[in-house]
Amino acid sequence: MAKSTKTFDKEFSFYSELWRFYAANRGKIRSRYNDLTKKFLAYNDPADNSGAFLRPPQFEALEMYVFIKEFLDNRQVYEIFDEWRKREGKFAERSYYSISVEGQARFFDDVTEEQTDLLFKQMKAYRESYSNYIYALTMGLGKTILMATCIFYEFLLANKYPKDKRFVHNALVFAPDKTVLESLREIVTFDKSKVIPPEYARILDQNVKFHFLEDTGSSLQTLDGSDFNIIISNTQKIVVKKKRTKGTAVETLFSAKPSSLLGTVFGTEDENGEGEISDEAELIENQRFLKLTRLKQLGVYVDEAHHLFGAGLEKELRGKTQAKTSLRDTINMLAERTSIVACYNYTGTPYVKRQPLPEVVYAYGLPESINKGYLKQANVKAFENVKSEEFLKEAVTTFWARYGEHTYDGLTPKLAIFAATIEEAQDEVRPIVERIIADLGLDASKILVNVGDTKVTKDEDIRNFNDLDKPGSVGNEKQFVILVGKGREGWNCKSLFGVAMFRSPKSKIFVLQATMRCLRQITDEQHSASVFLSKSNFDILDAELEDNFNMDLDMLGGGEPPERNSYQVRVMPPPRTITLKRIWREYTLEETGYNGPIDFGLEDLDLSKYAATSFEKSKLTSQTTVKEENVDHLRERVRYSQFSLAGELARYLNLSPIFLDKILRESVDGADLILQKVNDYNEVLDDVIVPGIFHAMYEISSEIRSDDRDLVLLHEPKGRGYYEFRAKPELVIQRNSSKVTDQQRDKSFHADTYCFDSKPEQQCFWQYLEQDEVAEVYFTGMFTANQGDLAIQYYDPESRRIRSYYPDFVARMRDGSVQLVEVKGDNMIDDKIVKAKAQAATEMATAAGVDYKMYASSKIMTTNVFAPEEPADAVEPTLLDGP
Repeated sequence: MAKSTKTFDKEFSFYSELWRFYAANRGKIRSRYNDLTKKFLAYNDPADNSGAFLRPPQFEALEMYVFIKEFLDNRQVYEIFDEWRKREGKFAERSYYSISVEGQARFFDDVTEEQTDLLFKQMKAYRESYSNYIYALTMGLGKTILMATCIFYEFLLANKYPKDKRFVHNALVFAPDKTVLESLREIVTFDKSKVIPPEYARILDQNVKFHFLEDTGSSLQTLDGSDFNIIISNTQKIVVKKKRTKGTAVETLFSAKPSSLLGTVFGTEDENGEGEISDEAELIENQRFLKLTRLKQLGVYVDEAHHLFGAGLEKELRGKTQAKTSLRDTINMLAERTSIVACYNYTGTPYVKRQPLPEVVYAYGLPESINKGYLKQANVKAFENVKSEEFLKEAVTTFWARYGEHTYDGLTPKLAIFAATIEEAQDEVRPIVERIIADLGLDASKILVNVGDTKVTKDEDIRNFNDLDKPGSVGNEKQFVILVGKGREGWNCKSLFGVAMFRSPKSKIFVLQATMRCLRQITDEQHSASVFLSKSNFDILDAELEDNFNMDLDMLGGGEPPERNSYQVRVMPPPRTITLKRIWREYTLEETGYNGPIDFGLEDLDLSKYAATSFEKSKLTSQTTVKEENVDHLRERVRYSQFSLAGELARYLNLSPIFLDKILRESVDGADLILQKVNDYNEVLDDVIVPGIFHAMYEISSEIRSDDRDLVLLHEPKGRGYYEFRAKPELVIQRNSSKVTDQQRDKSFHADTYCFDSKPEQQCFWQYLEQDEVAEVYFTGMFTANQGDLAIQYYDPESRRIRSYYPDFVARMRDGSVQLVEVKGDNMIDDKIVKAKAQAATEMATAAGVDYKMYASSKIMTTNVFAPEEPADAVEPTLLDGP
């Protein structure tokens, strides 16, 4: 194969190419299937059966499932990929390829040899002893029904062709937790005739045996060597465990070892002689496992696979060694002791941290699902500078105005309100929602609270929660559902039309999972749901969409992804260090007394920072920008009088209210203007009035203290051999680049790759690297928390928190001096946060005897900063007053 010179595509996905091949040759491929398979597919194909039950994405996934089974013989993904890229095996026939006008076969001209070599090595490196496939269908498309259909297909073919090793005779279905385990009951209750011709459905009804393992005290009742068992469980109820902690003296005295008969029947815990089963709990878990080993032709089906593999999946894909989960260990142990046909993983996304998973064989994404009407559209609205009660009032009243007392398929619309803790749900959210809906003329009985605590959520509440989608039930009448930790998969409520989340949860992925709960389709018409978020959750949602679906809020309409590639960045030995000073202040307070009128400066005060703002995306798939709007009318302000304001100040300052009233009346601004500004924005009281009086009455002196610290610029990454960054290729400089001389390599590159954010940053690096008076220069701006020690703490005037700042460059000069260098856009030089960073950096640099320089982007791009005729290129940062 001739080596291609085309660009390496980091986002190439084999599953797209596999589907393209199948779709182009569907007729010829299906002609090779068994007759029963042809009937089964025709029954579910909307092109052949107008009443077909499966949605197109489900049917396409089923087609791919059968294609891999009967055309590709259940081969491992890396083997299929290898034959595809080499045009060998089933991909060798010329009739399967499109023919160009020159008569040459064409199939993957856009894929380079480098591309396929890298992917093949990755797939092969992480293969298992059995075939492993991932089917990625976004939430709400019906993965559980698809899984059931695939199992029913397997059993039909296994019944007709019992000696064919490609087909599954028994199915083990795994769920990640109890919530999803409950949703898998649909496999048991599902009407098989919807996906299986009636004459064949009866065969399954007579032969299929269901085993639902939800009780930890029950054993698995399968007959050894039997067929057509469907075992539904979570990993905790199957996985083999060994008691690791040493028992107490009393436990040792009264513990009884199993008899030799039990040891003969159930065997030791494992084949490595780690010890026999020593208690009833271990006996039950091992009994289930051993029962599974006595079933032949086992197919393993993993629901919501990203929960079970996701935490370690990124490490598996990117790390030096393959991390194993308890589930993966269990499946591997089963594979060693019985015949596993394949492991089929069903998940909501083909990506982990924007990287396509190599074993995905079919994917149907979020934007396609919304645009095709398989999910609801969603209006996403976020709020900044509002309190939780104001947020809830806007969310509840807007939800009621949009959906009110409408019904959809006999179901009332619901709003899910997520609280961060049980205490917040019970003590804060519920009372506020009760007041809001009372103002709307609604009864508190419309509220349902489900927080996972039996003291708060009773059995009746759980029953009503499970009946939210049941017409005519008490649960259906509940329209405001207050939840804690119910955003994960497994909770399916198609009548959910809204989600509200004000507090940021501990898990960022929870924001994505929870906000997408309301997208499930209801009725044949596509409706639009409403998502209400705080601005911080809005930003988290945007980031999680990119990580998990390789898109952001503005890309959900199918726009092109940004031109960025992924780069593996490795630390270059030896560790580079810099000695800087740790600085802190010691403050002394001295009372000076009131000496005359105070000027609060209210006439020129910028009030824009206090404005309440909403950020709205009319549709998830809209290409329009996020609309920003002032919503001060939502805020509930305290309205002060002249006397109550003086009383409020007395609480803060512990001074006489009469004396404070005098200060307000004598002020340069005047009592009336003060009262007006404070009533317009209550924050003015905390930010201006109280500090103004305090500084007029007291004097604060401070003394800077410091000590030396040796800082490592870049640490080795934990758990894998490299960091990963995304950047535009033209903004990347690599140590082994031909553009870098040997002398320049010796004076830089504490990492083998530098990914710059902008041209000015990159230009600044080149200027320092090429300058003779610079001994060493390192780009540190790309490395943040836990990656390096060089972090400067500063007071953020917007969030009012202590944050960390990471300068762009560290340079050591030939004369022994050290520079910390920052490059900023011209429009950002006077930004108050930039000034706060500059103040903290300048103080630290001064104490440490180093220089801090900030360069404007325009100067970097037009002038060499070392040119003698331009000594003032560096912008002198304007320092702020202390917080």
